[in-house]
Amino acid sequence: MINNRLGKYYQSAEFDGESYRAYIPVPLPPEPPLDMARLYPLLDKANTALGRLDGMSMILPNAGLFLYMYVRKEAVLSSQIEGTQSSLSDLLMFEFDQVPGSPMDDVNEVSCYVDTLNYGMRRLNELPLSLRLLKEMHMRLMNNSRGKHKQPGEFRTTQNWIGGTRPGTARFVPPPPHKLT
Repeated sequence: MINNRLGKYYQSAEFDGESYRAYIPVPLPPEPPLDMARLYPLLDKANTALGRLDGMSMILPNAGLFLYMYVRKEAVLSSQIEGTQSSLSDLLMFEFDQVPGSPMDDVNEVSCYVDTLNYGMRRLNELPLSLRLLKEMHMRLMNNSRGKHKQPGEFRTTQNWIGGTRPGTARFVPPPPHKLT
C-alpha cells in the first residue's frame, strides 16, 4: 500500500485474472489536523468568487433560471462519466417535448439525474446531509433509470471503476466494496 495524507492505494485481489489498485481515502477528520493558516488565502479567493456570483445573481432577471441551467449542466456532466451521450441541448429538447438528437435512454438518464438533484435539495430542508439522504437519492435515481435492477438505495457490492474496460486499465478505481464504511 502507498500511503499519503489524503489516502492510500490498496493492491486488490484479482478481477477477471488481473490485479488492480484501488484508492482509499483516509477517514475524516484528518490527523494531524489541517494547517488552516495555509488555507486562508484560498478561502479568501473562494469567498470573493462566491461574492461575485451572489452579486451577479442580484442583477439577473431570474436567478432561478441560472440555478435551473446549472443543475442541468451538472446532470449532463455527471452522467457523461457513466458513458451517456446526452448533451445539454438534448436534455432541454426532451424537457420541452421535442425529439433530442441523442438516444432517448441516454436523455432520460440525464433527466433522472436532474430529478434526483432537485429531490436532494428539497430533502436537505428536512434531513442533514447523511447516508440516509444519499441512499434515498440513489434509490430515486436508480428506480427511474436503466439501473433499476442494480440495488437501488443500497451501497454497492461489486467493484466499479471510471475509464477503461476493467479495473486494471481504469483511470480511477474507488475503494472495493469490503473497504466501504
